[in-house]
Amino acid sequence: MDKSPDAFRTISEVAEDLDLPQHVLRFWETRFAHIKPLKRGGGRRYYRPDDIDLLKGIRHLLYGEGYTIKGVQRILKGEGVRFVQAIGRGEQSVAAPRPDEPIMDGEAEDATEETVADRLSDAGPLLGLSGRVPLPDASVRSLKAALHELLECDRVLSSLRTPAESAVSE
Repeated sequence: MDKSPDAFRTISEVAEDLDLPQHVLRFWETRFAHIKPLKRGGGRRYYRPDDIDLLKGIRHLLYGEGYTIKGVQRILKGEGVRFVQAIGRGEQSVAAPRPDEPIMDGEAEDATEETVADRLSDAGPLLGLSGRVPLPDASVRSLKAALHELLECDRVLSSLRTPAESAVSE
């Protein structure tokens, strides 16, 4: 028997509907204060229809539009929960962020080039990211330079290790 559209949903139902692992939804609760499912005895979560619309909006902004968690937090702060819920229902759209310009006015002084760590919000595996994450060419060049530098550091350190230290580090 199908539930009414107004019925509360369990975390497993919401996770299946959004095609996300349950731990991602729990993680998002720690990053987005607006996600507040009803919790019953034993900590079981029940999501209201508005909660589900908000989660759909967040998912679309993160995965569909390429926003970072910080970017979605800024949208929630600036535009409000109803705006993100409308995105989740498909009633509203938002342009993808450009990494070379601030998302909101007044941030120009604090704006820096988006790093890979920002883009993944230090939680790529927790977010269920799989496959390739598209990066700007400048980020790819920076990553290659950093990798080259790390390999060179490893080579220098390896040449300084004694045979006993080398055996321990392997």
